[in-house]
Amino acid sequence: MSESKNMPPRTVPRFSATFDPFTISEIQRSAATGIYDIRGAGTKRKLPHFDDLLFLGASISRYPLEGYRERCDTDVVLGTRFAKKPIHLKTPVTIAGMSFGALSAQAKEALGRGASAVGTSTTTGDGGMTPEERGHSSILVYQYLPSRYGMNPDDLRRADAIEVVVGQGAKPGGGGMLLGQKISPRVAKMRDLPEGIDQRSACRHPDWTGPDDLEIKIEELREITNWEKPIYVKVGASRPYYDVSLAVKAGADVIVLDGMQGGTAATQEVFIEHVGLPILSAIRSAVQALQDLDMHRKVQLIVSGGIRGGADMAKALALGADAVAIGTAALIALGDQNPDLAAEYAKLGTVPGAYDDWQEGRDPAGITTQDPELAARLDPILGGRRIANYLSVMTMEAQAIARACGKSHLHNLEPEDMVSLTLEAAAMTRIPLAGTEWYPGKTGF
Repeated sequence: MSESKNMPPRTVPRFSATFDPFTISEIQRSAATGIYDIRGAGTKRKLPHFDDLLFLGASISRYPLEGYRERCDTDVVLGTRFAKKPIHLKTPVTIAGMSFGALSAQAKEALGRGASAVGTSTTTGDGGMTPEERGHSSILVYQYLPSRYGMNPDDLRRADAIEVVVGQGAKPGGGGMLLGQKISPRVAKMRDLPEGIDQRSACRHPDWTGPDDLEIKIEELREITNWEKPIYVKVGASRPYYDVSLAVKAGADVIVLDGMQGGTAATQEVFIEHVGLPILSAIRSAVQALQDLDMHRKVQLIVSGGIRGGADMAKALALGADAVAIGTAALIALGDQNPDLAAEYAKLGTVPGAYDDWQEGRDPAGITTQDPELAARLDPILGGRRIANYLSVMTMEAQAIARACGKSHLHNLEPEDMVSLTLEAAAMTRIPLAGTEWYPGKTGF
């Protein structure tokens, strides 16, 4: 008997870290179809995030606040630089722009109801303003995008603020997509598009050849709205110091900075996973730009991209943001990825928590769809209550952290209240590594 016959068989397959099963399947899919993959949601790779920071609660050297007797305020005013009518939010968490088209009309109404119930704002997204959204949103931000789909001056005037979208965190430098199966008759009419035909949005504004044109565009929007509305500028995180500086120079009242953990209705997988910056790495540069221009807190900063709860919000504010925006988390609060729908997700070849084919319009939760039967599953009144509950919990969580740090307002949180758990987070935020006074690049200590 040969020696080889006495060797035990290898029973555990060994996979390559470089060519893992998903990578192999993507190569095989590309070879079979000749097209790149399109999906929704955000990046799925592990990136430095807010979990890499911890707060230092008060003890002897700091004095905490008693939650039942001492106030911790949460309000924020946006648009104080030039707008005649800045907007006042009771909580510094807003609903990010998600379009009617990407979302059902019921979902848009629910987001408006929930945001209004807690005194904050929601945002239109591409494709225009629906009556349901305007009617149920006490504070509505109107997105002005490169596509101009659904845009008209009357809606600009009916909005409470205008957000000029230059880029999105999931795809900075890339345009949007809305596939034909979601171009319903109503969506087609609003966007002046043929029904059932794929829509590709431009990656830059048609009247834009450089940052000076942004200044002209902001001036036009102010004239159209009689200088009443705050003007936001939204950028995907890629070169935050320079982008924020140029947006301030152009006259923005508010900057929205979106990291690559932010979701999208649909774009190329290669964009989602390989273009942009994690929001944790972008905030410090954005705040530094505002500070260098003596505009920190004068031009407000909203950050988004993977914000999940009150701790994330508190950490973003401590890093220097004025508010945060949520998108994917809001959809989950509405009922997306619901385990109760596991059987229906299985029919789509996926499971709750991994469903990302928002572009297909077959969402069993009735949120990312234009199918009338599926959309009818979402009760906008109940959905609004769920959003309000979620936003309230986020706010209370952030308040609990702020009080533990001895702060009477969320905006009093600061970098000194935190430590970093990883070298990457310490380098990105310049917050010292836990147990030390050092971060990468620090000298002279």
